[in-house]
Amino acid sequence: MATAGLAKSLTVPASMKAWVLGNPDELTLVDKPVPQPAAAEVLVRIDAIAVCATDLEIIHSGPPALIQGGDPFNKNFTPGHEYMGTVVKLGPGVDEFDIGDRVTVEIHAGCGRCERCREGMYTACTNYGMNYGDRNKGHRANGFTTDGGFAQFAVNNINTMVHVPDDMSDEEATLVVTAGTAMYGLDVMGGLIAGQTVVIMGPGPIGLMGVGVAKALGAQPVILTGTRDNRLDIGKQLGADHVINVRNEDPVEAVKRITRGKGAHYVLECSGAPNAVNEAAHMLNRGGRICLAAFPHEPALVDVAYLVRNNIYLFGIRGEGKSATHRAAAFMAQKRFDAKLIHTHTFPLAEVPTAIKYARERIDDAIKVVVKVHQ
Repeated sequence: MATAGLAKSLTVPASMKAWVLGNPDELTLVDKPVPQPAAAEVLVRIDAIAVCATDLEIIHSGPPALIQGGDPFNKNFTPGHEYMGTVVKLGPGVDEFDIGDRVTVEIHAGCGRCERCREGMYTACTNYGMNYGDRNKGHRANGFTTDGGFAQFAVNNINTMVHVPDDMSDEEATLVVTAGTAMYGLDVMGGLIAGQTVVIMGPGPIGLMGVGVAKALGAQPVILTGTRDNRLDIGKQLGADHVINVRNEDPVEAVKRITRGKGAHYVLECSGAPNAVNEAAHMLNRGGRICLAAFPHEPALVDVAYLVRNNIYLFGIRGEGKSATHRAAAFMAQKRFDAKLIHTHTFPLAEVPTAIKYARERIDDAIKVVVKVHQ
């Protein structure tokens, strides 16, 4: 927490180091002006940031980033969104945070004026990407529509921040967003009830955090499917009751065996595999639910008739809406699961391209790569 008696702002430099995206896969370290917080905003000194698979998509191909109404290339845009840091300056009227507070962030601050934001669905803000020129509607999604966290400082709306306890490391705090994405899919959107069976497809960062969150929410049993035994082992440490290596056995048959033919109540699909939706549907009992948390690279054929005949609910999530980061952070602060298990590599700010390479190519079986900005 902040030290009593600190001034309303600390001395911060006029400029900062930041990585900007040029052409696809081209990142350059430059000097940029330090942004200034407006009303309901604070300036965060970024201490650490994790590399997300969506960052890789943005840096390589553009979407889902939308800068000045178009792709993010050659627009002085700084990517990155899974960061934490220290509050160093308060915007006008801000009293929800103090100088010196350690915080972790979520991505989206909706415009607050469109239909979806008024419903609390700010991750589906209809003014997404319209934050430029005369069309500035106030929407902010750092690392997607506004500058992100591969830099020394960033501005955040107060609604996107949650306090970090003193005994949580910077590296672990960067994982709150990942856990929050799983939380959003399971609790508010998914309506998971304790005692229900959950299958997590894909032991990537969101899938592994999904295991921890599902167990913390009381799911029983939790089943994790994947292709890498070492990641499945991490899933066991996070609370998975059963793991299935899909190279060795059919996952649908395995789930049916584990559930004694009944099928699961819920599938959190984190693999993005071409046939994942159909496999998920056949793992479920009638009336079950499928949450899509991955971005498939190609259009997928889905047996819609099977979904309809079996009253299966299918929905997608965009990040960590409905303040899911706050709930995930609470679970992590209570030590309900050990998020640190998925952190595998750390690099300094000067080596962001190397961090990106490790994450993209899974070098040394990288799962979650963290960049320490201030060491």
